[in-house]
Amino acid sequence: MNPSERFPAGTAPSVAVVGAGLGGLSAAIRLASMGARVTVYEQQSLPGGKAGSETRGAYRFDTGPSLLTMPYVIEELFGHAGADWTDYLQVERLEVICNYFWRDGTRLHAYGDPERFAAEVEAKLGEPAGHVLAYLEYARRIHETASELFLWNSLHDRRTYLSRLFWSRLVRLGRIDAMRSMHAANASFFRDPRLVQLFDRYATYNGSSPYKTPATLNIIPFVEYVQGGYVVNGGIHALPRALERLAAKLGVDIRYGERVDRIVTEAQRGRRGWKVRGVEVGATFVPADAVVSNVDVSVTYPQLLADETSKQLRRYRSFEPSSSGLVFYWGIRGEFPLLTVNNILFGSDYEAEFRSIFDERRCPDDPTIYINVTSKVTPSDAPNNGENWFILVNAPYVDGQDWASESARVREIVIRRLDATLGGARSVEGMIEEAGVMTPEDIARRTMSYRGALYGISSNSRLAAFARHPNRSPDYAGLYFCGGSTHPGGGMPLAMLSGRIAANLIRYDHA
Repeated sequence: MNPSERFPAGTAPSVAVVGAGLGGLSAAIRLASMGARVTVYEQQSLPGGKAGSETRGAYRFDTGPSLLTMPYVIEELFGHAGADWTDYLQVERLEVICNYFWRDGTRLHAYGDPERFAAEVEAKLGEPAGHVLAYLEYARRIHETASELFLWNSLHDRRTYLSRLFWSRLVRLGRIDAMRSMHAANASFFRDPRLVQLFDRYATYNGSSPYKTPATLNIIPFVEYVQGGYVVNGGIHALPRALERLAAKLGVDIRYGERVDRIVTEAQRGRRGWKVRGVEVGATFVPADAVVSNVDVSVTYPQLLADETSKQLRRYRSFEPSSSGLVFYWGIRGEFPLLTVNNILFGSDYEAEFRSIFDERRCPDDPTIYINVTSKVTPSDAPNNGENWFILVNAPYVDGQDWASESARVREIVIRRLDATLGGARSVEGMIEEAGVMTPEDIARRTMSYRGALYGISSNSRLAAFARHPNRSPDYAGLYFCGGSTHPGGGMPLAMLSGRIAANLIRYDHA
């Protein structure tokens, strides 16, 4: 680490981090490597937030994210702390990122090599390979323009707009394709509706609708197909465990089973507004020079700050929450060669599916089904002749649904679809040895996510990228935010980058 990135002598703050999600752990590691005294409080018994782990019988499941992209974000964080990330984590680039299944019986292997992927598309869908390669070049231009500026820097700090990087990118902002929807852009590249649907799917990576979210999000296929999709040995939960070990090595005090009940503030002397004094854990006040909240913005203000009237809260809640998810954990007695680590079974009417989620506030009648099977690469996650199925159906955020009946209804739909697609001699129903379910209400309760939204607010508007909460509070001096509800957004690498931005802002403010 560059010595200039450390806190100047005598200025290193004490920092309380609320939540041991990927954003909170990333902030803690960076701050500790800069010389800060850091304590992390986590109400659960393990790190990771949504990237948790659950065991049922002989089967282990990741509870959230399943595909790793942008591993250089992890490498940069460990390098900043003077560590080699490969000493803590082993990842493998996937030859086949995902297997896709359509209602008409079409099956497609989405290879991690662009040329091979394009050839597979031409062979299976009849879409010329050149169309795919041209599309990935278009996505590359979006990435080249937007990635470093918008993902690695605060959009709410004047230093960003005074930087050489900002001015070098300003003249190319037209390349980010923000004025049309993702679906409109994809339909302009491809004539086969199945391929349009495949690329429209990437709107769900931040809980949005491809018919509303700007085409700027077509940056995601470049990241996945050109930079690569990865699996983690031991499952995605091995990532927060690796961050936990590095944080402990740096002297971060991580306290599990300790819930922060309040962020304590006081009026600033001689100035308008409030200043953070520390946190209250149980009946104990713990002073801190700065607090980083890895808790959803819409939960932090009313619950931790007791501030229901905040202008920031009202503004944030005026935006549509992202989608949530209905998850089934199934320990399957048997093996399915048709499945790989990541699998998608598309519904027949994608537009109706997103209309159900965002307009009708109910799970679709013909949903797209995602199946993650980590035992394909980590055999210990399931017993011999068994597979651990993490099944996700996109669902609306919590809005008064009866999730007991809704999950039972969707479960029957999923079983019928799996039987029809995988074509086994036995129904999947009779092969389920262990079972569990996680509803949007469960997600809201376990991870303190407002209304169970997986990614904070949706990106169903052109200005969504600028709508996320700042990483530094404009109202409470000494309060910083990270995680999926803040800039730059949801998903593992972005959550980690939010921690990076929050930590750097604290360093700037204590220089």
